[in-house]
Amino acid sequence: MTTSVKCESGVAVDAMQLTWHGHSTWHVEVGSTSLLIDPFFENPKTDADPDRLDPDYLLLTHGHADHVGDVDRYEGTTLVATPELVEYCRDNSGDFDAVGGMGMNLGGTVEVGDAFVTMHRADHTNGIETTYGASGGMPASFIVSDTRPAKVADEESTTFFHAGDTSLMTEMRDGLDVDYAFPMHYDTFPPIEIDTGEFERAIEGNAPGAEAIVLDGDETFDLEAHL
Repeated sequence: MTTSVKCESGVAVDAMQLTWHGHSTWHVEVGSTSLLIDPFFENPKTDADPDRLDPDYLLLTHGHADHVGDVDRYEGTTLVATPELVEYCRDNSGDFDAVGGMGMNLGGTVEVGDAFVTMHRADHTNGIETTYGASGGMPASFIVSDTRPAKVADEESTTFFHAGDTSLMTEMRDGLDVDYAFPMHYDTFPPIEIDTGEFERAIEGNAPGAEAIVLDGDETFDLEAHL
């Protein structure tokens, strides 16, 4: 799995900092707004204490246990997720608010503090591992931007794309045009152990305009410093 960033040098943007806590867990700060994506701290890449994080919003791509495993630590935080996943979290993990009161759907954009979050498709499964086999609705990915999509020219925006657990889609090959690409969702379990050098070579060969960035667990990438 890969996350990616599109930014333009020389353009004034809200501060955006990206911290990878292993697996698919990202702490994204846009201006004064804090977003936590897919909280799962039972992975070997992080030493962070999840109870020390206090996100303003909790973004969930889908309901698999390795993406919602620590949701219950953030009771009361506003969820950005599908209505089905919001309902599941309310039933099983505590009292949560949600954008729009019920969650959001694919293609929608919500303003969350200093950021704008667009929910995009992800080609994956989304069964929740319970005795009754619940569904989390459609799996998703997220586009986090410091400007409202379609209202501001791309060159005036900084955008972080969290691909969720999606398989490769043609839109990803033809439409991303990113500056930086980060691997994620690897080395957590034996079946997903990888050689990150292969990732770097794949980016160099298939997206020569992008720079592969392999972060250590709990490392922060400051986008302002790279503009």
